[in-house]
Amino acid sequence: MVRTRRVVLAIASIAALTFAMAGCSASAASPTAKPCKVGVSWNNYAEERWAKWDEPAIKAALTTAGCTYISNDAKSSSDNQLANVDALLNQNVTALIILAQDGTAIKPAVTKALNAGVPVIAYDRLIEDPGAFYITFDNVLVGKMQAAALLAVKKTGNFVVIKGNKADANADFLRAGMVQAGLPDVGVQSKDGLVNVGETYTDNWDPANAQNEMAQFLTANNNKIDIAFVENDGMAGGVIAALKSQGLTGVPVSGQDGDAAALNRIALGTQTVDVWKDARMLGDAAGQVAAQLSKGTKLADITTTKYGNAIVFDSPGKNKLNSILLKPDAITKANLKDVLDAGWIDKATLCKDVAAGTVDVCG
Repeated sequence: MVRTRRVVLAIASIAALTFAMAGCSASAASPTAKPCKVGVSWNNYAEERWAKWDEPAIKAALTTAGCTYISNDAKSSSDNQLANVDALLNQNVTALIILAQDGTAIKPAVTKALNAGVPVIAYDRLIEDPGAFYITFDNVLVGKMQAAALLAVKKTGNFVVIKGNKADANADFLRAGMVQAGLPDVGVQSKDGLVNVGETYTDNWDPANAQNEMAQFLTANNNKIDIAFVENDGMAGGVIAALKSQGLTGVPVSGQDGDAAALNRIALGTQTVDVWKDARMLGDAAGQVAAQLSKGTKLADITTTKYGNAIVFDSPGKNKLNSILLKPDAITKANLKDVLDAGWIDKATLCKDVAAGTVDVCG
């Protein structure tokens, strides 16, 4: 009986120890046992680049990291985006990538996510919250490249500035970069033969709004506008349409994003510069960072395979944001080969309606 009792006690002790160890293991594993699921809140998925470039790159990076992807579309509504972030949180995401419609309006949703332990990436557009990781291109440099390219073509004359959405900090980053290139600052009427005859923000970066704005500036100035500093490609298309309607050609116009139509306009000579932000890089970086954050990596410890380590970005709101800032490329008629070689655009699209012998890359 004594021997039997000892065996029973030994078995019980082993069982208890095994159960305790299992409990400890489950407890220790619980923070990382949750499957990696990254939610993306798009501000307006109808814009060309998101579906064509950014999203596939994000998905590919997440797949490589063993994560799944879900998303929704705010359709240019701040209210929709707040609800959309809630919906993603309710699906138990382990990280959020937010392309903010309005960097201020989205802040309560970011706070809610962070309080729930869900890390947030501010994607391409600033969100003034030091708890969010900020991934974008160097937008001040984008603006500087835009202005430098136009001023290399036309150094003096009447100019207009067609800025992006006022609620998007990028609009002001770009404008600050233009000042670095020599454009008069906001509120400065003239400098070095450059005269500011019109400047405005453009709701939702909308090309139709930009076209109307340019038409109004042309009317107010008897069509005497010599340079158009335009902050993105969609709006550049609207501005060029307004110029064309008045029979105006040869006005230097800037843009950014590397839209196919804009690159074709570079080849045609109706747009002067397109600052190319290879969105495949941005999406790849965001996917890598989201996977790391999902698995518990601290903001300051983020590293990426091609884009380096996290840096500290001092924001306009006096926040210090852990960030990755990617470098853009200014594309003009002289280096259109770069986007072709990179597989960003095919030759038929780039060279559509381009007269033979006018652009080297088109033949």
